[in-house]
Amino acid sequence: MDKIRYLSELTDVARLYPFDMGNLEAVTTRFPFMANTYCLDLIDWSDPEDPIRRLVIPSMEEIDNGWGDMDASCESHYQVVPGLQHKYHDTAVMLVTDSCFGYCRYCFRKRLFTKYRENEILKDISSAMNYIKDHSEINNVLVSGGDPLMLRTTSLRKVFSALRQIEHVDIIRVGTNAAAFNPFRIIDDLELPAMIGEFSTSEKRIYFMLHFSHINEVTPAAVKAVNILLESGAILCNQTPLLRGVNDDPRLLAELFKKLASIGVAPYYVFQVRPTVGNRSYALPLVEAYQIFEESQKYVAGTAKRARFVMSHSSGKIEVIGLDDSHIYLRYHRSPDPEENGTLIVARRNDDGHWLEDFQIVSTGSLAQTSGSYLPYD
Repeated sequence: MDKIRYLSELTDVARLYPFDMGNLEAVTTRFPFMANTYCLDLIDWSDPEDPIRRLVIPSMEEIDNGWGDMDASCESHYQVVPGLQHKYHDTAVMLVTDSCFGYCRYCFRKRLFTKYRENEILKDISSAMNYIKDHSEINNVLVSGGDPLMLRTTSLRKVFSALRQIEHVDIIRVGTNAAAFNPFRIIDDLELPAMIGEFSTSEKRIYFMLHFSHINEVTPAAVKAVNILLESGAILCNQTPLLRGVNDDPRLLAELFKKLASIGVAPYYVFQVRPTVGNRSYALPLVEAYQIFEESQKYVAGTAKRARFVMSHSSGKIEVIGLDDSHIYLRYHRSPDPEENGTLIVARRNDDGHWLEDFQIVSTGSLAQTSGSYLPYD
């Protein structure tokens, strides 16, 4: 295929300009545009509601000054050195770049690409490694960004090599959208699978956390990239937000789960869209989103039924586990305080609520205690 080009101006998108420009440049002044020709070629331009178009092409709906925060999960609170976060006891997160294969319009880290940019990208790898070395409780490290595969493989090697020199780091995870947005980053780089094979060992694996949001992204090229990663010795999982206008149909979501399982990618997390500035048009109320997720599970077998529906809240990763006419039931899947892991939250049902703060909490406690004061009487 033709060489993939990266576009940062809407006027360079031939199928868009000049017919659909409207006032979109007012949006990109606030939230920049970035896409590549591979991703743009997945769009059915005759369909204004095309899901891939919705992922990468700006819309006027993004200008909503009354909703959201630039750091909705308070990641800055957990930054221990610039570019390194330590929120959960045994996990560290490294932000190694602010570059991406395309700017998802709903990105929860869009602050990294805007005037709100903070000092959150790792510049000094030694400071991060020293912190991890000094904290033996950290047994897995998520390499994120931006997208780590925007780095040259030689740069990634330095990160992987440094982490593999720390005995207590067992798992390295890489959060990447490459297989969906530009699989040729994987297909065309012969050094990448060799490097993965070197550092993903039988005792200490590398996990790639892929980011397919719609089945239209699972192209033959994407499947080829996935297979290269698998053959290199990596373990593959997938995570996606539940996005209005993209994957908010239970049967469509089920098809994505089934396709991913069939190519060797385990469904991992489905996220509630974070209340980040500009994201309101992508977010569904929590109750509706959970109902869509649960309905999707009816149409898949066990191998495709491994995802959890969660919100990445500032207080922890909260899984939605149940719903009735009066209440919604949540559980701390991950908490900064390990003693709080598994804590049950019972809240009054609010069909308009998006985030934890929108719900009145009735009680909290251990899931093991299923009667008495931990369950509501009304």
